[in-house]
Amino acid sequence: MKVCIAEKPSVAREIAIILGATNKKDGYIEGNGYQVSWVFGHLCTLKEPHEYNPAWKRWSLYDLPMIPQRFGIKLIENPGSEKQFHIIEKLIHNADEVINCGDAGQEGELIQRWVMQKAGCKCPVKRLWISSLTEEAIKEGFQNLRPQSDFDKLYEAGAMRAIGDWLLGMNATRLYTLRYGQNKQVLSIGRVQTPTLALIVTRHLEITDFKPEQYWELKTIYRDTTFSATKGRFTSEEEGREFLSQVISSDFEVTDIFTKKGTESAPRLFDLTSLQVECNKKFGFSADDTLKYIQSLYEKKVTTYPRVDTTYLSEDIHPKVPSILKGLRNYEQLTQSLLQTKIPKSKKVFDNSKITDHHAIIPTGVNPVNLTAEEWKVFDLIARRFIANFYPECQTSTTTVMGKVEKIEFKTSGKQILMPGWRVVFEKEKNDDENANEDEEKTLPIFTKGEHGPHKPDLSEKWTQPPKPYTEATLLRAMETAGKQVDDGELRDLLKENGIGRPSTRANIIETLYKRNYMRKERKNIIPTQTGIDLILTLQQELLKSAELTGQWEKRLRMIERNTYQSGTFMDELKEMVTTIVQTVKSDTGKTITIEERKEEEDAKKKGKTKAEKAEGTEKTAKPKSDAPKKPTIIKMDGAKCPICKKGKMLKGKTAYGCSEWKSGCNMRIPFALFDHEFTPEELTTLLKLKTVEVNGKKLQIGDDGVLKEI
Repeated sequence: MKVCIAEKPSVAREIAIILGATNKKDGYIEGNGYQVSWVFGHLCTLKEPHEYNPAWKRWSLYDLPMIPQRFGIKLIENPGSEKQFHIIEKLIHNADEVINCGDAGQEGELIQRWVMQKAGCKCPVKRLWISSLTEEAIKEGFQNLRPQSDFDKLYEAGAMRAIGDWLLGMNATRLYTLRYGQNKQVLSIGRVQTPTLALIVTRHLEITDFKPEQYWELKTIYRDTTFSATKGRFTSEEEGREFLSQVISSDFEVTDIFTKKGTESAPRLFDLTSLQVECNKKFGFSADDTLKYIQSLYEKKVTTYPRVDTTYLSEDIHPKVPSILKGLRNYEQLTQSLLQTKIPKSKKVFDNSKITDHHAIIPTGVNPVNLTAEEWKVFDLIARRFIANFYPECQTSTTTVMGKVEKIEFKTSGKQILMPGWRVVFEKEKNDDENANEDEEKTLPIFTKGEHGPHKPDLSEKWTQPPKPYTEATLLRAMETAGKQVDDGELRDLLKENGIGRPSTRANIIETLYKRNYMRKERKNIIPTQTGIDLILTLQQELLKSAELTGQWEKRLRMIERNTYQSGTFMDELKEMVTTIVQTVKSDTGKTITIEERKEEEDAKKKGKTKAEKAEGTEKTAKPKSDAPKKPTIIKMDGAKCPICKKGKMLKGKTAYGCSEWKSGCNMRIPFALFDHEFTPEELTTLLKLKTVEVNGKKLQIGDDGVLKEI
């Protein structure tokens, strides 16, 4: 029997259909010589500190650094995960061959390998490596299964990433919490999250410390066209006025005209980061939301694998382009002309040297149906960009006109679109970016060298502007390029080697920083909290907060993946780094970090205070605004033994806690909405053992029907 392990149930079902496995079992699907099972993301994780050394359970500066001699893995403490693991474990023990059908990336490889390792897999293992979930792609993948050994270095890099995050996160978090946290909050430190926060804080300080400087610009209007003095900015008004006086009474003369024809290529195909950037700019989607939408599109088979860091396609995709274009039925107006000619094979699109594990995100050719409004917006971006890359280049003409008044030179330039080419694929969009480049895109009237006439000069007062706060779009770009501001696509590709985080993890890092209350969002802008600012200013180790230095560590992980760097060396460097950090902070004294409340909590307190103030002097018998019971929080319930059937375990549902054996007929239910009490562990234990408990003068009983009631 061949056992396939997929990354999630939905993918397992797709694979099972193609393999002819139709018999549904508990936790897997069987048939035609295959058993197809699945994981739910991570079923295994690295052990907790106290599982290596019992003394490490207590947070103490004395015990730092914590560096286990050998790292181990354990099952995640979750009844559902444990149950699914034991199903997979049993299947693997009886298997002739295991096929790893996990997510085709570093994280996917790590998830699957840990499960197989924990299950004690001894049989041969093959790897399914595909970039889309279409029937064709899955069939082709199974026809070309690869040996697991081909991906050993991919797994090694993933394991080193996890170990590196454990070493730095566990040690630095305890270290900074104990030294600077005032016993009020855990101060989370991470290999990627902390330098990301440093980018936000540095930008914020640049803005707050910014001192605007006054300057003046001399411009003139001739034939409804604005010309700027080539002298540039004037630092004093007197100097500007002097130049203005020289030009105010003389005619403007056109001295020269330069016209340069050029071409513009279509925007590059999407990798995950550029897609997240575009979605944030156009629709205000967070990086995390965009990742969810594109993951859903991938699972609906309409787009290819999303967690990619390349904007190129492999050359073997070129013959498939016509069929993909034919599948885009909603875009027939745009694809019809392309399908009548040979599809160009440009190096700007197809380049095997720029491909690692996967190619850029493109449509699969499957006609999209049942998409949400948000998913459709994301798909439309991907489809149009894909189509645009097979259109001719846009032909432009850039005209520069030079002029003078007396001896003072002026200049203007404008662009004309001679042949739109790929631009016809995109609807006219009016956004801030286009408005910002309005001067560059303007169309000029026809000028003749030597012509002259009256003009309207003006000296305008200006002030230098501070840098703009980060948005999620600009933060993602900064993470990708190790904090460097880069617009050029090719240069950005070079800097990706030193970027911080991976495309698949950056969204989660940003969300983590929000959750830690290190930063908050104000409209689209990201603003650090005082806690976040203090944390970065307290950090003395440059490696912990430098995007560039951290990017170098990311580069080493990619080198491990490519077998050009040794994981043992990486591990030694990690241990040395952690030890140095601990020693430095231990010797530091006298600093504290402000613990800022979450904005929601702060607002809630203010709101409550206002209500209390308003209530002063009112009658005590005033009717409460609402008599609705509070939604309870039931603690320590997951995994508890069912008091009715004695077989199942208690699981949390949407509206109630219930027994895991409900399919077998157990009706045990504890609805959330029937009571307003928050159980203590003792009360809960009594309830589950005796079926009856008294709380706040009320008697609660689990009835014969299994439902909690008041008696």
